[in-house]
Amino acid sequence: MIENYEKRVINVTWHGRGGQGAVTAAMILANAAYLDGYEGVTAAPFFGVERRGAPITATTRLSRVPIRSLSQTTKSDVIIVLDERLIQTVDVMAGLRPQGLLIVNSSRSPEAFCNGENLVVATSDANAIAREIGLVVAGTVLINTPMLGAFSRASRLVTMKSLERAIGDNFKKKAAVVNVQGARRTYEVTKIGQTWQP
Repeated sequence: MIENYEKRVINVTWHGRGGQGAVTAAMILANAAYLDGYEGVTAAPFFGVERRGAPITATTRLSRVPIRSLSQTTKSDVIIVLDERLIQTVDVMAGLRPQGLLIVNSSRSPEAFCNGENLVVATSDANAIAREIGLVVAGTVLINTPMLGAFSRASRLVTMKSLERAIGDNFKKKAAVVNVQGARRTYEVTKIGQTWQP
């Protein structure tokens, strides 16, 4: 875990579709960060059209010191995209700071998303992992908790140990086991274009 940003607030923006669990993932990440010793953590959703499948965003803020501002952020240090098709319809990189970190649920390599942009990209095929381990409910593939593993690997901001505890706090025992498994597997296979510095 990186310790050289004691007074900085790290802004993480989640892009997903209604029903994909972006809001839940944002809250689990905030819990994991708290368990890792962050004093300032917040999580908040932002809904546009409130229907299943509609684009939504959620944010998580992490800081080693208490967070004084609770207003919505327009700048992001990290952007996590749960559905890579959103990149074609939503400006998911709006507000990403230079040399920011983009994490995409995709089977493609990080280089496929660089396009000459000044950013660091990480990819992981959370869809395939979720299907492989049976992280499917009512036909919906659940990729939010696997993408927490990708976040841990690519950002190094929170440990897998704390993520696993936070996932366990959020789900009943049987569901927690498979969600933790998804996060671990995704952590293991995440591809990173280059090392990211917050």
